[in-house]
Amino acid sequence: MYVVKSPLPDDDLKTVADALQGTLVDLVDLSLVAKQIHWNVVGPRFRSIHLQLDEVVDTARQHTDTVAERASTLGVSPDARAATVAASSGIGDVPEGWVKDVDAVGMLVDALGAVITRMRERVQATDEPDPVTQDLFIQITADLEKHHWMFQAENG
Repeated sequence: MYVVKSPLPDDDLKTVADALQGTLVDLVDLSLVAKQIHWNVVGPRFRSIHLQLDEVVDTARQHTDTVAERASTLGVSPDARAATVAASSGIGDVPEGWVKDVDAVGMLVDALGAVITRMRERVQATDEPDPVTQDLFIQITADLEKHHWMFQAENG
């Protein structure tokens, strides 16, 4: 079987592979968390938050594909299986059942904050070993920070 080979040295590839895998897991989980809350949000601001949650899902899913394809480009097999995501995501659990709109916003602020913190660490980690991956991480972080700002503004 043909295996894609990266031009990166092994140590650099390990650093980049770990960062890509962590990002993939966080983005998959973020899309699932946002969708779960999307289905269960209730309250006077239901519609606006419901729609805003879909924007987060769309962003996370778009970047998920980009990250997985970057990993594959470097010869790293991406792993977004449910068990992998559940075991290694940096996002906390979402409670079962209906979620008041104000609580939904708080949950998204927390989830986005957790992912952004990890993304900023990955931006730093990939600076020297792979500026191409770092550039992807910078854009992902910028997009997530915009959502983070908008959800924070929801609860003032």
